Amino acid sequence: MKEEQLDELFKKLQGSFDVEEPASGHRDRFLDKLSSSQGVVSLQKKKTSWWRPLSIAASFALLCVLGITYFNSSPSLEEQLAEISPEVSQTQFYFASLIEEQVKVLESESSPETKKLIDDTMIQLQKLEEDYKVLEQEILNGGNSKLILSAMITNFQTRIDLLQEVMNKIDTIKNLKLDDDENYTI
Repeated sequence: MKEEQLDELFKKLQGSFDVEEPASGHRDRFLDKLSSSQGVVSLQKKKTSWWRPLSIAASFALLCVLGITYFNSSPSLEEQLAEISPEVSQTQFYFASLIEEQVKVLESESSPETKKLIDDTMIQLQKLEEDYKVLEQEILNGGNSKLILSAMITNFQTRIDLLQEVMNKIDTIKNLKLDDDENYTI
């Protein structure tokens, strides 16, 4: 409909609109009729449960905490070291895998004769690992990079040399045992 037609319609209906308040008790009569025909219907507000808004607020708070934790988490020591010097992380990976492989071989050679030697070696390796962690922290704190990198490589080489020396001693112990066993006759 056009605006002119709407204006004409309202002019024709002017004065015929019902603007009176319903008689008192109208609502009660209406509800009685409604309840007798279809069942009871209440127009009163239901009591609101606080669980739903509370659970929404708790979910929102949890998401906020997780988001803040995720975005404010500092990178690990290895990630920081890789940012400073990618060569260090590659070298570290190489040496660490080599040392891990030799440690597995060393542990597989464990026997009652070599147990004490292997245990002592593992303690020494742990001390060298702790020293390496200190060197990592020093390089992150901005120390002399060349000197610290050299010390890190020396640390790895020391661990490898230690493992090789222990493997040689274990081989010597095995050979001595075999020689002793060969000299005995029944």
